[in-house]
Amino acid sequence: MEDEQGRDEARRDVGGPEYSRVHSELMARMANGTYGLAFRLPSQEALATEFHVSRDTVQRVMKTLVSEGWVETRQGSGTRVIRLPPRIPSLGGQSVTLSDLMNKAFEEADVTLDVFTLTSESLAHQIHTQDERIRGGLYPRLRSLSLRMLLPAEDLAEWPYPKAKEANASDDAALRERLLETTRRNTAWIQDKLLGLQAESRVSEVELQIRHMRLMPTHKLYLVNGAEMLLAPYELVQRPIPLRTRKEGVEAIDALGVGAAFAHFVKDENPASQGSGTVSAWKSWFDSLWNMHAQ
Repeated sequence: MEDEQGRDEARRDVGGPEYSRVHSELMARMANGTYGLAFRLPSQEALATEFHVSRDTVQRVMKTLVSEGWVETRQGSGTRVIRLPPRIPSLGGQSVTLSDLMNKAFEEADVTLDVFTLTSESLAHQIHTQDERIRGGLYPRLRSLSLRMLLPAEDLAEWPYPKAKEANASDDAALRERLLETTRRNTAWIQDKLLGLQAESRVSEVELQIRHMRLMPTHKLYLVNGAEMLLAPYELVQRPIPLRTRKEGVEAIDALGVGAAFAHFVKDENPASQGSGTVSAWKSWFDSLWNMHAQ
């Protein structure tokens, strides 16, 4: 009975928000120096206990980190960090993470988020974290939350990525469906969390809008409270991706967003400053897509 329950738990969180949460946190620890170069990561059992997830989820995360080139696993010596993700540069000279920005944003009474993304995995992780912080009473001023999210349309005629390295229509279709399942799972998670906060009267007003565009993102964009933004490119990488349709993974060209170098800009009192101009320009760009292109 317990084994069956464990398998059910694994099926729920592998590839979903729990998988994304663990992956994002391990990436953040490598970026901020907690796990430095050559650092040996805790055992999979220890990580599963710490994050309250199944060991299968941790195994999947480790497999992804290996395929992305951040860590290596050797028999008898565990898993070690072999490459560090860049920290997020800001115009002020200090590193700012997406978690930092979100934590700061939710301290306001009214929170607005405009997000341009490929799958919403990172956002799902952030919403999970903020949901826990709200329930923990960390944001007594919070009264409204508005989220607008732009995603690629599911019926795009051409998907430049993910694609099998060796041309194969069947593998390409399976890779695309895998990405779409990830997007659907994470957007449903975000909807459930935000609407749940409103239903339980933890946030008085919640507005969630999702629109789709007929283009593939080459970058991810977070516009927060109309005053700050993070911008990061999706880097194309070659890596093995597991598919249900075949026993072994398929070598594919994929877009890697986690670990990308973000640029951080802040709007200030001077409308002519670099930060103000950049935030305003990207806000106008987002609004134009939202109003004239997305559906």
